[in-house]
Amino acid sequence: MRALLLTAGLAALTFSAIAPAAAEAPTPPPAAAKPVQSGFARHAMVATANPVATEAGLAVLKRGGSAVDAAVAIQTVLGLVEPQSSGLGGGGFMVYYDARTRTTTAYDGREVAPKGATDRLFVGDDGKPLPFFDAVLGGISTGVPGAIAMLDQAHRDHGKLAWADLFDQAEKLADEGFIVSPRLAGMIVSKAPQASAPDTVRYFTKADGSRYVAGDRLKNPAYAQTLRRIASYGASGLLTGPVAQDILDRVHQGPRPSTMTLADLAAYRPTVKPALCKPFLKWVVCTPQAPSGGPGLQIALGILDHTDIAARNAADEKAWFEFAQASRLAYADRDRYVGDPAFVDVPVKGLLAPEYLARRAALIGEKAGPVTFGHPEGAPDRGADNTLEPGGTSHFIVVDTKGNVVSMTTTVESIFGSGRMVDGFFLNNQLTDSSFSPTDADGTPAANAPGPGKRPRSSMAPAIVLNRDGTFHAAAGSPGGSAIQAYNLKVLVAMLGWGMTPQESAALPNLVAKGQQFSADPFPGTIMQGLSARDLPLSTSKGEESGIQAIIRKDGGYLGGADPRREGRAIGF
Repeated sequence: MRALLLTAGLAALTFSAIAPAAAEAPTPPPAAAKPVQSGFARHAMVATANPVATEAGLAVLKRGGSAVDAAVAIQTVLGLVEPQSSGLGGGGFMVYYDARTRTTTAYDGREVAPKGATDRLFVGDDGKPLPFFDAVLGGISTGVPGAIAMLDQAHRDHGKLAWADLFDQAEKLADEGFIVSPRLAGMIVSKAPQASAPDTVRYFTKADGSRYVAGDRLKNPAYAQTLRRIASYGASGLLTGPVAQDILDRVHQGPRPSTMTLADLAAYRPTVKPALCKPFLKWVVCTPQAPSGGPGLQIALGILDHTDIAARNAADEKAWFEFAQASRLAYADRDRYVGDPAFVDVPVKGLLAPEYLARRAALIGEKAGPVTFGHPEGAPDRGADNTLEPGGTSHFIVVDTKGNVVSMTTTVESIFGSGRMVDGFFLNNQLTDSSFSPTDADGTPAANAPGPGKRPRSSMAPAIVLNRDGTFHAAAGSPGGSAIQAYNLKVLVAMLGWGMTPQESAALPNLVAKGQQFSADPFPGTIMQGLSARDLPLSTSKGEESGIQAIIRKDGGYLGGADPRREGRAIGF
């Protein structure tokens, strides 16, 4: 590959990003202990963050299942084997490509605030924003979960096998036990407050009083029982009946109890819309709509489309400078304007207008000066954003034998969500993805302020890339809290602009530039020095790693890759 000019050691570098220190991720196992994470397949491929989940998805495809069928099996396994990242009690966004019609659809399974929530949900009695983890550990942090309802809807639209037949592998693993992975073992003893919450400690403590470690077998019969209800009743098995009541009982317990009701749970519906598709280089990139991270990613890609970054490569410090500046500009616009479009006007058309993107690109300059939000056509007055987004998220991709594709990012928000469990699964703390300050000092509302029935803004931006004739070319995505936008931008630029393979692209160092924060993995000295000379010195403080999955159509088949910072694997047949 013409762009593979960085040293081989980059593949094993540790991620650094903007995230609270309490959510620091454990050190991954030595690179030598890792299996091969990339692969090539002629007919179908699955890439997930855990090899057990990858195998579960492949088993469904080999039985003749669709990409959505496999997604159901993958999600239920991931919720068991990496509960720090996603699960039945969380939400997600999915982009689906239909190979027959060449259409791309976005499914929104984002959690929803209860009807009793207000814009002052995270404001204390003293009128100041609550301490972040005080809010996370409270019942108020949990939104109505949407991942299973979203998959239920997608299965009705695109499923091939019977819904009830998609849970066998996850049920078996829960009943008979699964092997605790090194990553999960690290999370169990992490410094995140949720890891010390009573429910978390109870679940991960053995009969002899010791904590589970890598290689131990962990059983979760309550999870299996919940899956049996969902298999029988669909999403209603989670959102109504005894499981719903258990959710309600748990979020109503102190401290900071929720206002959630059974009616809030029963009323949840995912949204289904055409994907947000915009040109980048000679391709078309499709993401979900707002309140996802799709618009922010599209802004960054649109800005870079007005630069020469595709003529450069991964060893060029100017390329990374352009990348960082486009990221900063896109984050500024996203933070100012993006919220739940059912409640606020999101000026997507103006933000993605070619002439506006060209004006933003012209601000990149030669050095990293101050950056602020722009004023696209149709932009309303919005207050400053005060949202923190520590990551506890996963991403996976499925390409089935018919060429249909799922790219899905799934989450419980922070590590182990709120740290509260019911019926074998963790509850999300997704509502803390809202702005803790609902207004500016002058009363101007923030786009991402919480509110009754409102979906908080997300960074999740699963992507599918099409050729200009509408055929599938690639898919990508990553977890990582607010850094997701930068991680996804990196892998798309590397694959589409620099001609790198999915595995090479995922393994590149990460660079997250937002405001005056420039956080990154160590780069080669020439790049570090060049960026510093451009007033863009890189910090190497630790946060959650990226977890990129990527698949590209190549040589009559599919080439996949998984981020070496995690335990994922891309396998097909």
